[in-house]
Amino acid sequence: MSSLSLVMIVRNEAEHLARCLESVQGLIDHIVVTDTGSTDDTPAVAAAMGAQVVRFPWVDDFSAARNFALSCSKTDWNLILDADEYVVEYDKDSLKAFMSRGGAVGRIQILSHTQSEDEVNETRNYITRLIPRGLRYKGRIHEQVVTDLPRVNVPIVVRHSGYFRRNKAERNIPLLLKELASVENDAYLHYQLAKEYAGIENDTDSRLHYEKAVMLLTGRERYAPNVIVDYLYLLIKLRDFEAGLDLIRHRYDWEDGFPDFHFACGIFYRELILHDPGRYASLLPMIEASYWRCLEIGETDRYDSVEGTGSYAAWYNLGNYYEVIGDLNKAIECYRCSANRQYKRALRRLQEIGAGSV
Repeated sequence: MSSLSLVMIVRNEAEHLARCLESVQGLIDHIVVTDTGSTDDTPAVAAAMGAQVVRFPWVDDFSAARNFALSCSKTDWNLILDADEYVVEYDKDSLKAFMSRGGAVGRIQILSHTQSEDEVNETRNYITRLIPRGLRYKGRIHEQVVTDLPRVNVPIVVRHSGYFRRNKAERNIPLLLKELASVENDAYLHYQLAKEYAGIENDTDSRLHYEKAVMLLTGRERYAPNVIVDYLYLLIKLRDFEAGLDLIRHRYDWEDGFPDFHFACGIFYRELILHDPGRYASLLPMIEASYWRCLEIGETDRYDSVEGTGSYAAWYNLGNYYEVIGDLNKAIECYRCSANRQYKRALRRLQEIGAGSV
């Protein structure tokens, strides 16, 4: 029977670590916690919960630290988590079967909260974190597992709290720039830099790196659709509608099955028409078409996605569209479809227009 270790790198995580370690009780056989220089009680917390605590000096390289941690594990398989993550759901029997079969690495589902204007959204990322003994990482930051094995979604759901209303750009940007200096033409690194700069409102540098990432994409990258979507949102923010139209009209085939892309298009067309109705009013039906396409696709686990773009949020925005064009019956129908999924905005809008809840 395959054995499983939790393998972590930590630094000054005494506040979160116990929650993470408690969440894997009953799932794992051993815990390896590699401390990279804590000045708080992190090592003591780990030791008190039965972890093997080892130390590794921080050298501005996440892969170096993760690979050292992995070298300390003696089990058949390793689950990699960060201290600000914790397991909320798993299927142990299915995981045992997956590890016994071998021949693949496991992508776990990570749920994160993000702030968007007045609303908190939940994003779903699928990241390779369950790997057999012997595999290692590469990359100074946003490190990746080096393997040709297929990547398969496995039944582990993790909640991540680390980036919600926190900013790690001061640490991440210098590491990304240092990594990019050695591999200049790397779409993934440019994409990560674009997101980091966007997070600190440096729109000029964010746009520069989005443009470079888009130029370098082949479409085979799993993150490729996310680059286009995130860049489109930046162009909406910058009110550069001509560039946004060019991006949409490029018609990347690998974008069509991604609900988040069509959701962003719906928002883009709305803002474009409001910006210059005389010129762009003919594109009004594209708003409707975009949200219907979201609903045709539905929620996805193929790409990192914002929850609701293939269901309740698309229904709600479609309701907004019908309400604006004066078709209140259709609007109410859409709001009710959204409210059936307990979307608070839809429930509130139904009450505001006197249509009840569902």
